[in-house]
Amino acid sequence: MAGEGTLTTIRRRGLMLVLSSPSGAGKSTIARNLLESDPALELSVSVTTRPRRPSEIDGVHYHFVSQRDFDRLRDTDALLEWAEVHGNCYGTPREAAEQAMSEGRDMLFDIDWQGANQLVDKMPTDIVSIFILPPSMGELKSRLQRRAEDSAETIEKRLANAREEIGHWQEYDYVVVNDDLDRAYGAVRAIVTAERLRRNRRPGLFDFVNGLLDQKTVRS
Repeated sequence: MAGEGTLTTIRRRGLMLVLSSPSGAGKSTIARNLLESDPALELSVSVTTRPRRPSEIDGVHYHFVSQRDFDRLRDTDALLEWAEVHGNCYGTPREAAEQAMSEGRDMLFDIDWQGANQLVDKMPTDIVSIFILPPSMGELKSRLQRRAEDSAETIEKRLANAREEIGHWQEYDYVVVNDDLDRAYGAVRAIVTAERLRRNRRPGLFDFVNGLLDQKTVRS
């Protein structure tokens, strides 16, 4: 395929892939697998006031900042979206996201429904949103307990908030039930592939098609 090689060079605008779910439903694992398997996808690293977990690296998983620094970023419009979740603040730096879109790079956003709604309001044509559901509330609790990174009190708080978060599932473009990680991951991969081929994401198609029409037919 020469034709396939040509198509991969068509200029396109990047997309913002938003993954949301209640804590423990599996979005972070799916996000990590996507990033490891797809070099065209990069993580939007959020800023947060949440304390760093032992397994997390500053600047890789999050930019961990003080409440004072977070307030400064928010008040100077340096965040595309921000939200308070479980008593901690999270936000998406504006500059990095806007530059990636214009350069045709895809960004992955591991954010909650509040942040997703703000992104849709500001950049609606760039967003592809997916909500990850657990197969049951009992399984959600078991996953939080197996993670062994949160106290019993924090787990109960996350479960209490899960029902409200799940209530926003209809606001998303796609919904995937994570009853099997491989199956859920495959579904998300299929969504990304299809969304990259959308006509309105590929402004380079105008030049490509015009070039096709200008070519003379060559008989074999």
